[in-house]
Amino acid sequence: MTQLDCTVTSCLYNRDCLCGKGNIVIGGRDAVKSGDTCCESFRERGTNTINRVDQADTAVEIACEACECIHNEDCKCSASHIGIGGGSGVCQCGETECEDFRCR
Repeated sequence: MTQLDCTVTSCLYNRDCLCGKGNIVIGGRDAVKSGDTCCESFRERGTNTINRVDQADTAVEIACEACECIHNEDCKCSASHIGIGGGSGVCQCGETECEDFRCR
């Protein structure tokens, strides 16, 4: 599993910059740079939404659609550590990115 840090605090699954989903999908089939990727698993936390994530972990399973990333091995992330970025004002998955995408 990959160690994951997530700064997208507006995500429903984010708890203390960790992911409570347990597995995520990185999109960006045609990505050539980090900004071309996104966390397809992002779900916006609404103003009246309670964070129901009781526990979050730093290690998650990551499915990766970014075929040109050096960390992509058979559509799984092989990096030991990645960061998902976008900040606190993110409203949709397209505003997120895998900060550790590296083009082959």
